[in-house]
Amino acid sequence: MTKLSAVRRRFSPRAATALAFATALLTVPFGAAHAQMFGYAPMQPLAYPQDQGYSRGYTNQAPQAVDEDAALPERLRKQIVSFDRSEPAGTIVIDTGNTYLYYVLGNGRAIRYGVGVGRDGFTWSGVQSVARKAEWPDWHPPAEMIARQPYLPRFVAGGPGNPLGARAMYLGSSEYRIHGTNDPSTIGKFVSSGCIRMTNEDVIDLFGRVNVGARVVVLPKSAPLMAKGGDKGGDRSGDAVRKRPAATTLPSGRQALSIATSSVN
Repeated sequence: MTKLSAVRRRFSPRAATALAFATALLTVPFGAAHAQMFGYAPMQPLAYPQDQGYSRGYTNQAPQAVDEDAALPERLRKQIVSFDRSEPAGTIVIDTGNTYLYYVLGNGRAIRYGVGVGRDGFTWSGVQSVARKAEWPDWHPPAEMIARQPYLPRFVAGGPGNPLGARAMYLGSSEYRIHGTNDPSTIGKFVSSGCIRMTNEDVIDLFGRVNVGARVVVLPKSAPLMAKGGDKGGDRSGDAVRKRPAATTLPSGRQALSIATSSVN
């Protein structure tokens, strides 16, 4: 018997089958091969919702920037207006009764944004300062909110499904924040538990302008209208509102839960 025939005899059909299977594994991605071996579909990567409603297709990319302002009524869109208060540049003024936020530019001018404010029984007034800023902030519902809505989660990671939206500016040691929202339809309404809501587009713009320590003046609901002009297209003389870069990078490896802002009271 030759050496070749001996090798062929030892190379049994079972060994040939094993060799073919191993070769197949080397040519198939590990995840797919593992799924074929154990009889289940490979797990899809965790994904972020693609649309701002967070209810349709999913993708591993951050949400695409959208022009949320374009969907707002004209009066709630970001614009430069004349401003007749004596607040120094860099101050934020909340006109609660008219659902506006003003970022004071100085020289009698301010950028005006439409906002959502506290509903009946949850409006407040006073002076605070921006204690800290956060991008894609986590949300820990306060005890008072959980007492009213015990079904709420105790923690929601930052991301597009988070009611705080893309940015948050925390006011002093209070529970109040100026923050984004995953429900732009609440802008211009009395809907929150006292926080000031902005579209994600607007809060990203404001976030880039405001410094920690900035003064925040929240006016009573009965305060008179402060700005002159702007309600019919705004005072467009001078510089237009310069958009800030809309960085939409999400926290790595997080975000699994989506809580609609409209369901949070």
